[in-house]
Amino acid sequence: MDIDAWVWWLIGAVGLGIPLVLTAMPEFGMFAVGAVAAAVVAALGGGIVAQVLVFVVVSVALIAVVRPLAARQRKGQPVHTSGIDALKGRQAVVLERVDGSGGRIKLAGEVWSARSYDGDQSYEPGQQVDVVEIDGATAVVM
Repeated sequence: MDIDAWVWWLIGAVGLGIPLVLTAMPEFGMFAVGAVAAAVVAALGGGIVAQVLVFVVVSVALIAVVRPLAARQRKGQPVHTSGIDALKGRQAVVLERVDGSGGRIKLAGEVWSARSYDGDQSYEPGQQVDVVEIDGATAVVM
């Protein structure tokens, strides 16, 4: 049984597609597209040198073009914070007087212990404060 070269290229493309799905590394997909392009060249009667050359050129071109575009796109996306990092920068309402030694605030629907960022500064109940950082179970506010 003699299998045409274009079939081997398609088998190679599928083989490269499997790690793409398993590892989510887009480079494998770019190599798979290169293998499909080489299969087209083989189906049109191109020699082995032309097939390998098309595979290399298409794969390298995709990596050279798509990776920088994807990196730029990824940088532009906002970072989603969670946990205590999501509380930094939020506003809270003072429930009990907050100063350098302690107090209580209502932050994100929960009551938190708090202390002022500037130890000499104090905040009275009802005032809005900004959360600067979270130190253990204590919100540092200003």
